[in-house]
Amino acid sequence: MAAFTLAHLSDPHLPPLPRPSLRELASKRALGYLNWTRNRHKYHRREVLDLLVSDLRAQVPDQIAVTGDLVNLALEAEFAEVAAWLEGVGPPDQVTAIPGNHDAYVRATSHLFAESFASYIDGDGSLPGLPVFPAVRRRGPLALISLSSAVPTLPLMATGTLGADQLAALERLLIELAAGDAFRVLLVHHPLRSTSHMKRLTDAADLIALLKRYGVELVLHGHDHVHSTIWIDGPERQIPVIGVPSASAVAHGHHPAAAYNLFAIRREGNGWRCEQTVRAVNEALRMREIRQVQLF
Repeated sequence: MAAFTLAHLSDPHLPPLPRPSLRELASKRALGYLNWTRNRHKYHRREVLDLLVSDLRAQVPDQIAVTGDLVNLALEAEFAEVAAWLEGVGPPDQVTAIPGNHDAYVRATSHLFAESFASYIDGDGSLPGLPVFPAVRRRGPLALISLSSAVPTLPLMATGTLGADQLAALERLLIELAAGDAFRVLLVHHPLRSTSHMKRLTDAADLIALLKRYGVELVLHGHDHVHSTIWIDGPERQIPVIGVPSASAVAHGHHPAAAYNLFAIRREGNGWRCEQTVRAVNEALRMREIRQVQLF
């Protein structure tokens, strides 16, 4: 059986940033805009993002997951630009996107991600209207389970929250999926463990408890802009939880250059095999494979 390939990228923070109006800066955005103009514009570069997407598409993955922070300050103009960019990544039936904290940067535009990208979010059989999380997409052997941890926060905060309703719906969904034979991939923007109080997933413990009880095969996230793999307990074996750097970044400080992951997934007997390949931008702004890992 040929492997099914899932590509994972995150945090494109699509550059360049449109110029905001004074009205749009009368909020938390003022600090974010200052940070962008002083620092972030140096590190998030469109030519890097375009290089990464071109290389990813050349690998011809079966599916692509984008785990949030597509925009920067959630300006209205950003969402139209991201819509055009997403079309270049792939069609909605081949690309699944979820929101990150920057996509819900302020309350006034926190609804725009779902409105703008519904076709990239909707689960199978979803009714017309705003997407509902959790959402499930069946693609080949995969069941892609999308969560939203994106909530508006106070200045200097970048926390995420799933909330009781989403967690309760996720439990029902995991019970249903546990009875099947799909390779379950959970997509969430925030990592399940964080060393930063200001950037954490506030109800991570509740999510980890559900995964320990019902299990999935793989968890993918973004947010931290670094390569990350941790293992958490599942009902039968440990579950890999994997993060990836920003898809538009040049290396700076402790943040590595842009990268994406490819997961080759295949049935083997009564179980699964999953191999991770990491492709990253080097100092010469060329893509290269930096490692392969047999996860299980």
